[in-house]
Amino acid sequence: MKVTHAHIITIGDEILYGQIVDTNSQWIGIELGKIGVKVVKKTSVGDTEKEILYCLGEAEKNSSIIIITGGLGPTPDDITRNCLAKYFDCELTINDEALSDLLRLYDKYGKKPTEKNRRQAMLPSCCSAISNSLGTASGMWFDRRGKVFISLPGVPYEMKLMMTSHVIPKLKKRFSLPFISHVNINTAGLAETTLAKKLEKFQRALPKHISLAFLPRLGEVRLRLTAMGESKLDLKNNLNSQVKKLESILDNCIYSYDEVSIEMKVGNILRSKKMTLAVAESCTGGYLSHLITTVPGSSDYFLGSIIPYSYDVKMRQLGVKPETLEKYGAVSEPTIIEMANIVRAKFNTDIGVASSGIAGPGGATADKAVGMIWIAYSDKFRTVTKKLQLSDDRLINIQWASRALLNLIRISLPIKARK
Repeated sequence: MKVTHAHIITIGDEILYGQIVDTNSQWIGIELGKIGVKVVKKTSVGDTEKEILYCLGEAEKNSSIIIITGGLGPTPDDITRNCLAKYFDCELTINDEALSDLLRLYDKYGKKPTEKNRRQAMLPSCCSAISNSLGTASGMWFDRRGKVFISLPGVPYEMKLMMTSHVIPKLKKRFSLPFISHVNINTAGLAETTLAKKLEKFQRALPKHISLAFLPRLGEVRLRLTAMGESKLDLKNNLNSQVKKLESILDNCIYSYDEVSIEMKVGNILRSKKMTLAVAESCTGGYLSHLITTVPGSSDYFLGSIIPYSYDVKMRQLGVKPETLEKYGAVSEPTIIEMANIVRAKFNTDIGVASSGIAGPGGATADKAVGMIWIAYSDKFRTVTKKLQLSDDRLINIQWASRALLNLIRISLPIKARK
């Protein structure tokens, strides 16, 4: 089975300067994967003829499909058309189809194009125009020696419509493409290296047409199984079989599939079991509550939170015993146990959770380093605690600890409630 490779090129100094984020190549990569095209490289290049021409040459060496976005506007720095004309050794001439589209668009808004605007209808004579119904920049399709070059505007909404309406259907006719299927398995509780070690035997035994990728995130690792073949149904069955094997190996480390976040998963469990939750978060400063409330319908199970950041608020507002704080300190297991139990009682919920730690960059002591964070889960049956030793980065620590608390809720729920 022959794999068709693609190279995506984004053009514009503004991308290299970081003034805009390149979302085009991400979106194009996803859409190409859906039709069985494998993206092997993505390149960003500035508005320089020499660099653009070099990039085109390199892309042609390793790919059958080259998709270019950007540099098609009416200003002097928009040089993509000129570069493509030079690369394919043909002249820029008025393209009747592109001109007709441009005039139709201006007529729609009761305007007349300037001479500068009309120049956007000048395309290399060796290309076919790709209609742009939302803008003035026509796309271009070049087909030479089995390689296809596609040039599209950098404006995302214009590019996306042109891709879905014209480019994707044409690529499917032009190339004999296999099916590519993905399954994303979301895990929490194991570091990437630990997970990889645990899955060594599984990965070695995978069929040749299925691959496994590890995609680490804060406190989580997403596993991606990718299968390529000629039968969509066979691929689906193959992937389902491998997912079952993963489930038997990883058990409770898997919390969801595809785009279901851990806050969504926990919320779904609590809602289905009619359980309620309250939060006392110190070092996470409300970030856990933020994650919980990003889920629509979270009011069904989330009753509220308190942020007892200071010693005084921990004692007077929450109710932690002064002697506990004096003897053990705010960042300690005894304190976090009291916080979780008290917040559950105050809000009269089924579950109470709490966080307390040293987010950094300051605040460390001789026995408590930056990144040390205690988290706790409490219900009427038990209290579970965990000590985290994270990084020196304050924001990472806040986000990581919040996600770790969500996972602690998930794995600490009574077994019947988890299912």
